[in-house]
Amino acid sequence: MGLTKQYLRYVSSAVFGVIGSQKANISYVTLRGGERGRYVAVAACEHVFIWDVRKGEKVLILQGQKHEVTYLCPSPDGIHISVGYEDGAVRIFSLMNGESNVSFNGHKSAVSVIRYDGLGARLVTGSKDTDVIVWDIINECGLYRLRGHKDVITQALFLKDKNLLVTSSKDSFVKWWDLDTQHCFKTMVGHRSEVWGMVLLNQENRLLTGSADSELRAWDINYLQEEKAEGEPKVKKGKTLLDDDDDEDNEEGADESADERILSCKKAGSILREARDRVVSLTADSKARVIACHGNDSMLELFTVLSEDEVQKKMTKKLKKAKKKAAKAQTDAGEEVVEPVVESMLKDEIIRLTNIKASAKIRWAECLSCTGGELKVALLLQNNTIETYSLKTLDKTPAANKTARLTIGGHRTDVRTLAFSSDNLAVLSASGDTVKVWNRSTLQVIRTMSCEYALCSLFVPGDRQIILGTKSGKLQIFELASGSLLETVEAHDGALWSLCLAPDQRGIVTGSADKTVKFWEFELIKDEGMSQKRLSVKHRRTLQLEEDVLCVKLSPDHRLLAVSLLDCTVKVFYTDTLKFFLSLYGHKLPVLCLDISHDNTLIATGSADRNVKIWGLDFGDCHRSMFAHDDSVMFLQFVPKTHLFFTSGKDKKIKQWDADKFEHIQTLEGHHREVWCLAISPNGDHLVSSSHDKSLRLWERTREPIILEEEREMEREAEFEESMAQGDAPVVPGETQGEAAPAGKKTVETVKAAERIMEALELYREETRKMEEHKYACEHAGKELPPPKPNPILVAFGNVSPSRHVLDVIRKVRSSELEVSLLVLPFPYIPELLKLFNSYIQQGLEVELVCRCLFFLLKIHFGQISSNQMLLSVIDELRTNTLSKVRQIRDVMGFNSAALQFLQREIESKEDVTFFAEATGQLKEKKKRRRRRERAVLTIA
Repeated sequence: MGLTKQYLRYVSSAVFGVIGSQKANISYVTLRGGERGRYVAVAACEHVFIWDVRKGEKVLILQGQKHEVTYLCPSPDGIHISVGYEDGAVRIFSLMNGESNVSFNGHKSAVSVIRYDGLGARLVTGSKDTDVIVWDIINECGLYRLRGHKDVITQALFLKDKNLLVTSSKDSFVKWWDLDTQHCFKTMVGHRSEVWGMVLLNQENRLLTGSADSELRAWDINYLQEEKAEGEPKVKKGKTLLDDDDDEDNEEGADESADERILSCKKAGSILREARDRVVSLTADSKARVIACHGNDSMLELFTVLSEDEVQKKMTKKLKKAKKKAAKAQTDAGEEVVEPVVESMLKDEIIRLTNIKASAKIRWAECLSCTGGELKVALLLQNNTIETYSLKTLDKTPAANKTARLTIGGHRTDVRTLAFSSDNLAVLSASGDTVKVWNRSTLQVIRTMSCEYALCSLFVPGDRQIILGTKSGKLQIFELASGSLLETVEAHDGALWSLCLAPDQRGIVTGSADKTVKFWEFELIKDEGMSQKRLSVKHRRTLQLEEDVLCVKLSPDHRLLAVSLLDCTVKVFYTDTLKFFLSLYGHKLPVLCLDISHDNTLIATGSADRNVKIWGLDFGDCHRSMFAHDDSVMFLQFVPKTHLFFTSGKDKKIKQWDADKFEHIQTLEGHHREVWCLAISPNGDHLVSSSHDKSLRLWERTREPIILEEEREMEREAEFEESMAQGDAPVVPGETQGEAAPAGKKTVETVKAAERIMEALELYREETRKMEEHKYACEHAGKELPPPKPNPILVAFGNVSPSRHVLDVIRKVRSSELEVSLLVLPFPYIPELLKLFNSYIQQGLEVELVCRCLFFLLKIHFGQISSNQMLLSVIDELRTNTLSKVRQIRDVMGFNSAALQFLQREIESKEDVTFFAEATGQLKEKKKRRRRRERAVLTIA
């Protein structure tokens, strides 16, 4: 089939202009054993950027796929980082090479918190779907799902020495979970509103929680021996504890008649913050010595937690003072001296350290304790900025010093206008306070200049100057070589919405909310005392209209002027006489954007009514009206020298259309918020777009042709797969909907994996049947007949046997998706699979994997398997073989472990030094020497 018209695909090339997305937290990371506190990880839409705060450079990008990043958590060893996404997925990246090998799918909506346990072997994730899931990182699978909260999970913390978990949520509850039995044994109900954050202090003997008020509540935790609870009545699982007494302390502390077999919680008091609004984030350093919290403002409050010795010293001093005061008072009164009693209060144990005032509202904060009592603080601000501070905690009055501020790589506010230079090499972006010029190939900022709130922009012919139209109605002319503002022209009395370069490149046309369209000419003028002339604009003509002007465009032949008005019409005038020519009416809401094709035959208009209309410029007839976006169409532009055009909308999408055939060609998805504007390069090879998510995206034209039928088919397939994944989760027979549930989730991948297993089993059946038929034919013929042709699939995989092929398919299923894939497998395939498992175990093939699959299948199909007489002998054989093989593997592991311990003892006895201690010491010395060298270099510089 010949292609009648060839369309070429545009693909995403790069994301830039975003320093840190607001949805996810900021976190300190270490790269390749580098200096602590030098690198921070932040989300950048669907990617994760690692910034070197000292150099202000991006050093590593962890590539995402489609969904926005919502949470980051580095592993305790600093080698990996876990990333949570908007769709509920969790991926673990290596910080050594930036690759992701482990991914977990369990949540139905955005991940709101991730935490590692002390060893880094388990991961707990909380989500907006109110579930908490514990994952096994080593085995790459989900352990269990904990249900009980009624709102978004805000924090989840493992306790180091005990197999316990504590979680907080916006439902105002803090729940304690026993991970051995997977149930909630205590619910703390002392908060009147959402619990936004919590930290564990004092060797996990105190819990500090932040809520929607100005108090940080502290709770003392007492871990009780199990014998103590023997004679006490048991409390039902997950029971909410409330007292009938209306006393504040009783309401705010969990009842002591709780399930005290494990622990008891009692309110210890509260600390008042200076901020009056809710806690946005509450965090502590790794040693839990410094607490940082902030609200919806620019102030970060730091508190220090004193150790027992420091508290004791403080109380001794306090007691001395109290004794002196009491003795003096009682001597004056002539009474007998009585020793005063001084008790330690919460304010004596947690004291205010200092406040840090950031340059804008804080979104997330992170603390890091370094050697010598130094505290490093990283702040992600709401205006797309990262700031880092350093302070000495041992000083009497510690003052925070700003050590870095990352701002150059992005705008503080949304980019509202974009433009390409005539040579396709530079991109202009302007926001509410700055205008930046970027190098398209390197994506580095060439110039940054302060400006007023920009609404439209263009490069002056020659690409040496740029002109901005502002919200206050001014025209600002900048020179790129010096980065200076040449002139500000008071052009209009209202917002200057649109700017258009004349086709002869000798002037510009501006349209404003003051109901006028003005024509300007470029001119070179000479300022007093200056030898060189500079560019300026001179007002030539004015077209007065009855409504606010939203968009203006001159036709490429300079014959017509199209003006979009607030009355939902587009008026077309003759450029030379300014006489009225056409009125294009039909939109229900104002036309926000329009463009004229290169051959002056078509005009396309995009409106807030979500439609795009294509009109003929000869008679003003509407060729076609198309429903383009699910929200307002914000920008529209023709690809140079074609009748193809792009539109962008508030529905986060960019779409390409054919104005001749009135067809939708392709959709460019990537932005996570409204797309404000876009610009197409003069050669049509590149497209740049800006969005409310603070990002700029570069798209480039490939050589790959688009066939529209295939494109529509792919879109339908994607929709079907999405609906299939969102279907009801498969039900496990005998499972009750209690607090604990399986961790996995049905996804497209799990369904495909189950299909692959079924196909492999079908192939195994087919091949087994062929072999039996061949055997029977040989017996019947009384001679050896040629074997049947092997299946091409088996040949492609290296002539493997059918049974081995089934094992290979199971082995290729991701560990985290294995259980759910087996769960959706129909029962008729199970007997065949159990027989295969028996043969694998007998041969010693993948015993651990086979046992995992076997135990899961026995658990979910227990009723049907146990009632099937045919499977009785198979199960009996499996029992015998499994026990012997597992015992054998365990013995090998035990032998290897004992051998390694023996070797360790041998080395230690020979060298009379603890194993690895010397290497650790050498590493520390090496780091010290490197720091000294770096300080020396900085001093010289």
